[in-house]
Amino acid sequence: MLLQVRNILRIRSLSLLGLLSAALLAALMLSPSQTPSETQQSAPAAPPSPPTAAAPSPQGGVAGTMASPFGSQAQQNGLNLVVLDPAHGGTDPGARGTGGIRESEIVLDFAIQVRRALELQGFQVVQTRQGNENPSFDDRSATANAQRGGVFVTLHISSTGLPGTARVYVNSQMAPVADSNGLIPWDRAQAPFLGLSRTFGDLVQGFLAQRFKGSPETAETASVRQLRTTAAPAIAVELSSVTIEDRAELDRMAPGVADAIARGAAAFRPSYVVPNSPGALP
Repeated sequence: MLLQVRNILRIRSLSLLGLLSAALLAALMLSPSQTPSETQQSAPAAPPSPPTAAAPSPQGGVAGTMASPFGSQAQQNGLNLVVLDPAHGGTDPGARGTGGIRESEIVLDFAIQVRRALELQGFQVVQTRQGNENPSFDDRSATANAQRGGVFVTLHISSTGLPGTARVYVNSQMAPVADSNGLIPWDRAQAPFLGLSRTFGDLVQGFLAQRFKGSPETAETASVRQLRTTAAPAIAVELSSVTIEDRAELDRMAPGVADAIARGAAAFRPSYVVPNSPGALP
């Protein structure tokens, strides 16, 4: 009897276990299976790239400006840039006339028209100043020396000379002096470029002579502080003069001066020698 009872209990236990197993299996089969997107952890997003630092604008005085100044455009080989220097500024008004004419104000206004004419010829333009600032001579030269594929033009109004005429100056002759490492002193940076400066200056002066009667046919030489420390073809363009009573006479010269500088720079392109790096020898 006892054996019979034990057998009955064993059978019931096995039956109960079978029912529990079947219920568990059914529950697992009814549970919705997870998709790969639910079972796999999403890959972490790549960290954002750090922002690229913008190149300093050459316009900022190193001016103006410079800048170039160039935005995101890569410079092309050959002459493609002009550093334009409206002389004086700030506490230095330059030459002054009896009628209240200030050189620093006139050359800044002239620079607007010169810049437009150069850009029409395909040049990028960097200005050493955009407003009534007064960058140092070395700051102006440093702007030019930091560029590659450029020339330097500084604008002046004289207190002498025949009114309505214009002259181009290149720096006086200087013997290049290099140290034992082949480096040229800062205050003689123009020496290796004097030949190119002369070619550039003669071209601009020729166009000025066509526009303004009484102007010389070729560039003249003078010791011009802005040119001496510039390691690039460099010229000074000077108009006469602040002694006139009516500023409008000078303002009327602006389009012709701008056109002469732009045409001269374009004509100089075939003669230009590209240095291997900014400020390097031609």
